[in-house]
Amino acid sequence: MSKKSFLFIVFMAILAAAATLNGADTQEKPKASDTKTMGTATSSAECGACHVAIYREYAMGFGGDLNYKGIVYQSAKDKLLTLPANVSTGGTAHSLAGLDPFPIHARDIEESGRSCNVCHYPQSFEIPDVENLETAKPKPRPPEQEAGGMTCSSCHLTPDGKIRGPYNVADVADLPHETVPEPKLQTAAMCAYCHSLGARVVGKQTQTFLEWREDFNKPGLGHQQCQDCHMPRTLRKTAEDFDVPVRAVARHLWTGGHSPQRLSSALGLVLVQPNKDKADVELHVINIGAGHSVPTGSNRRGIYLMVDVEDAKGKKVSSREWMFAPWYGPRPDDKAFLEEDKKRPDALSATQADAQGPHETTVRAGEDRILNWTPDVKKGNYTVKARLIYDLNRYNERTFTADQTEINKADLQLAVK
Repeated sequence: MSKKSFLFIVFMAILAAAATLNGADTQEKPKASDTKTMGTATSSAECGACHVAIYREYAMGFGGDLNYKGIVYQSAKDKLLTLPANVSTGGTAHSLAGLDPFPIHARDIEESGRSCNVCHYPQSFEIPDVENLETAKPKPRPPEQEAGGMTCSSCHLTPDGKIRGPYNVADVADLPHETVPEPKLQTAAMCAYCHSLGARVVGKQTQTFLEWREDFNKPGLGHQQCQDCHMPRTLRKTAEDFDVPVRAVARHLWTGGHSPQRLSSALGLVLVQPNKDKADVELHVINIGAGHSVPTGSNRRGIYLMVDVEDAKGKKVSSREWMFAPWYGPRPDDKAFLEEDKKRPDALSATQADAQGPHETTVRAGEDRILNWTPDVKKGNYTVKARLIYDLNRYNERTFTADQTEINKADLQLAVK
């Protein structure tokens, strides 16, 4: 088979997958009227006809290490919540955000069917100023347009119907839509509306943008924007069939909690025996690789620090476990509120969180969280083995481990006299 024939087959396969994912025919290039008619509900497959490589990353996670496995939402004994059979398990979080059962099935269980997930179905919006003290939810699309989920237009369509991008392409002929350059598109402000809701509350869920701004950017821990880590750049054309130059273009992957590579770079783990010949152990969990708290986002996310002490024969003689997780609300999760939770409109979600409290809160950007432990052991030589386990849903039964990823581990030789 010739190289030209092979590339043609690959290209047609991409278009077929795009049509399957979004129910659209991508054989024709989109018309300028498409986004004006459908707004942010415009199928991403329409954009994929011209922006082939970008669409392939968005829809299939092409070039990333994303993997969406079955998720437990009520009980591990029930059927797992999985993606439709025709959707790649390597798709990005944005491409899957509006697909049944993500998040429609989840909100049926947790929110009595209310259309609360407006970040998955936003109308076009202006990118806010990075210094806004608070960020509000974007305005949602009408229910009949929810099926499109998070589309390319959700981020790139301006309120006046133009397409915003990182570069000026006004001199390119035959563009199917008007394109305007928008510098803010390459800044963390682009992510603010959906990745931080309300005012800054340290430890609370859905605070990612504010965690980046207050804990990472302002103190000078780094100058990276969200896109620098979650959308690494590559050199290519933004649209393959148009006369545009090869430039640095962001990969539309948004690697995060479903990316083992991203998770493994977030936290460092160090064990120390601070007092010679004593059984005391210091466990340092250090946020060295994330520009925000870890774990961040949904309060479902959790990290377990699991520690075992083995004797010289390899027999386990002592164990301890900690859990790091965002709070559900503006206060620490606590079992003391379980009775009060029953009276809340969000009783199920609040009860789930408080039933697991109190626990360690999230590890902030640049923080060295020190946990002290003195295992009950006799004199002798031991090995302390610690592991950090990332859990996509900490409300699962603990026997369900398919959605967990080991992100770091460390050992310590402990001599007790």
